[in-house]
Amino acid sequence: MEELVNALSALSVLEMSELKVALEDKWGVKAAAAAVAAAPVAAAAAPAAAEASDFQITLAEAPADKKIGIIKIVREITGLGLKEAKDLVDASPKVLKETSPKAEADELKKKLEAAGAKVTLKGL
Repeated sequence: MEELVNALSALSVLEMSELKVALEDKWGVKAAAAAVAAAPVAAAAAPAAAEASDFQITLAEAPADKKIGIIKIVREITGLGLKEAKDLVDASPKVLKETSPKAEADELKKKLEAAGAKVTLKGL
């Protein structure tokens, strides 16, 4: 079980999306995007504290006239290629980073919002 959790944790956001589609096809069901993407995080998460120390960063919306700048930042954050980053931005809302410390999450949110994106942070 631990090996599976580690393998899933190593997947990029794009790979998790592809895994979700493959599992939906194989099992004949529809899964919520966040359920598959958050599974490794949920399995590894410690019991909830009073205030979250790690955050999941989600690109909620990317206005059409701001996409180029947003894609550049998404590439910087995720390490994806141009096409993969564009596909991710076009398919928003999408999780950009499964887990990030509060300071980093706030910084990335500010960068994305400065480029025109709408971003949500979810405490883990």
